[in-house]
Amino acid sequence: MDFAQKVRRAIGMAEQINKLAYAQQAEIQERWSALTGREVDETFHLIPPVYTDHGVNIRVGRNVFVNQGCRFNDVGGIEIDDDVMLGPDVSLITSGHPLDPARRRTGITSAPIRIGRNVWIGASAVVLQGVTIGADAVVAAGAVVTRDVPARSVVAGVPATVIRSEISC
Repeated sequence: MDFAQKVRRAIGMAEQINKLAYAQQAEIQERWSALTGREVDETFHLIPPVYTDHGVNIRVGRNVFVNQGCRFNDVGGIEIDDDVMLGPDVSLITSGHPLDPARRRTGITSAPIRIGRNVWIGASAVVLQGVTIGADAVVAAGAVVTRDVPARSVVAGVPATVIRSEISC
């Protein structure tokens, strides 16, 4: 399957998920498993709509909650550990384009996003390619995360910076 076919497949499968009501969690889980090619745990909860460009590069752990409007741009791979909560309209963006104008339309850059256990990412936050968010961290609403986030810290702002470290757990 080429790149364009993968994108069409993922968008079509996400559209099918988006037709479901939140109360249809068993069917949402079934369709998410088909989208990602990985069985999802029964503790996974998602409020549609959701968006993705590939789907097959997403791995989610147990007890993950995905609020409405989240975007998984997963060309580079997205790993979400157990007990993670994503607020509404969170964007996980693992790819981009080269800065060189001559290559911008013909090339893609990508790197994985890794989200540690018990992370909370607030509404409308954006996490960019290559970022790892440590366990028990909090990403404030509206933050744009361009660098790794230490475990047990709170980051906020554009670009996101640590505003509190070593939060109690």
